[in-house]
Amino acid sequence: MGIIKVENIRVFAHHGCLKEETKIGSDYRVDLEVKANLKTSAVTDKLSDTVDYVLLNKIVKEEMLQPSKLLETVAQRILDRIFKEDSLVKKASVSVSKLNPPIGGDVESVTIKMTKRRKN
Repeated sequence: MGIIKVENIRVFAHHGCLKEETKIGSDYRVDLEVKANLKTSAVTDKLSDTVDYVLLNKIVKEEMLQPSKLLETVAQRILDRIFKEDSLVKKASVSVSKLNPPIGGDVESVTIKMTKRRKN
C-alpha cells in the first residue's frame, strides 16, 4: 500500500449559505490523500498501473466549480468521483478549506475533512 497526496490545490469558487458568498465567491484550498497499491507501478513504471494525480486534480477542480451551500457536500462529491473513476483507490481523504471566511472575526480559514473507504 502507498499514499499519493495532492496538496494545496487553490480554487476560486462560489460555495456558502449566504447569498453574498455564492454571488461574490471565495478562495479555497483543497488537500487530497489517497491510499492505493503502488507496488505494481513501482515495478512497471506505467501510469496505467497507478493513481493518476492529474485526474485527482481535475476531479477536485471540476467539483469545486459546482456551487454548494456546504463544504461537506463538495467534499463528498469529490470522494464519490474518485472512487467511481479510479478503481485502484482503496481509501481517500479530502480537506476543503474556505480562506478568510465571512464569520465575523479574523479567521484565516475554516476546514472540513472527510474520508471514504472502498467497500470490498
